[in-house]
Amino acid sequence: MHRVVITGQGTINALGVNVAETLQAFRDGRCGISQLDIRDVDRLSIQIGGQVKEYDPEAAFNRQQISLYDRFTQFTLLAADEAIRQSGLSFSGELAAQAGVVLGTAGGGVNTWDENYRTVYEDGKNRVHPFVVPKLMNNAAASHVSMAHNLKGPSFTVATACASSNHAMGQAFQFIRSGLSKVMISGGSESMLCFGGVKAWEGLRVMSRDACRPFSANRNGMVQGEGAAVFVFEEYEHAKARGAEILAEVIGFAMTSDAADIVMPSKQGAARAIAGAMKDARVNPDQVGYINAHGTGTAANDKTECAAVADAFGHHADNVMISSTKSMHGHLIGGTGAVELLACVMALRDGVIAPTIGYEEPDPECALDVVPNTARDAKVDVVLSNAFAFGGLNAVLTLRKAP
Repeated sequence: MHRVVITGQGTINALGVNVAETLQAFRDGRCGISQLDIRDVDRLSIQIGGQVKEYDPEAAFNRQQISLYDRFTQFTLLAADEAIRQSGLSFSGELAAQAGVVLGTAGGGVNTWDENYRTVYEDGKNRVHPFVVPKLMNNAAASHVSMAHNLKGPSFTVATACASSNHAMGQAFQFIRSGLSKVMISGGSESMLCFGGVKAWEGLRVMSRDACRPFSANRNGMVQGEGAAVFVFEEYEHAKARGAEILAEVIGFAMTSDAADIVMPSKQGAARAIAGAMKDARVNPDQVGYINAHGTGTAANDKTECAAVADAFGHHADNVMISSTKSMHGHLIGGTGAVELLACVMALRDGVIAPTIGYEEPDPECALDVVPNTARDAKVDVVLSNAFAFGGLNAVLTLRKAP
């Protein structure tokens, strides 16, 4: 079994256009959720989100590229560029053949769907752009990253709703650990903050109109976000031999299915995933210092997740810190686990625990240390990242300090 380390990370999201800006926002407990600036926002009952504001595609891509890249693909390419640049890797020859891409997204090219439905149904046009299909397909981002960086190994997209990124990164981890790949580019992206995307989510009645307040007794729903985060997963000996800076080590992964309900989470399914990720990593609950929670801010998710942590950790549940950064950047659906992994790496590297902001009232059903409102300095050696999706699909990663 090969060891797997992270040697690069990149992002663009509501908190920042790169990793440095995002980590500073985590430290400051800054909220990136604001009034949406999208077409027909006045027709929406939900008008807030973690939107990437003041983003100009033309500053990053030429006209031909923009005709091919949906917003979620643009975000992915920018994040991948930052991650690969930090890693110092370039891909040619044998390494190119042993390097691939596995990314998560739930909706793929939702902006492209939205724009072209308008073209056909509202504007009454009978033709759409010839690149609509390659622009909206869920694997577009993974394919374009592979082409941009000459990655010729296993490349694909995982779509498991809110667990997509964690499932994708878990697959990347397993490819390298098993010896099938030397390097995998992994993470996820999402951009559903358009009229059709938000309107669809409104129908579920799980959205907040004012703020995301995970674990707080007065929480009233989730808030959508958008963006991407991408990581370079690399075989440890390969990274060591080239003198790469190692950010963290990925040491475990587990995934489970609730097999119960399409929208309501199961404590048992989540607890099995948490326990499985620790077992795979060969760590005990008392070795885990921090959990980045799924923490959506809905009544059902937060209490179920806290109960699952209590089940998996036993008496140590009172000693582990658990926070939800969705309170700051919003819920990026298929991309959310990737952005949240940045907070896990920050905890291990910098000894800073990102807070759960918006916390106002204790909830007896969420009676854990949720790091309320203010970041905390704390030394941790092992962390978990939770992701629990509609459909009862759960994925949990375990990381530890860089060797």
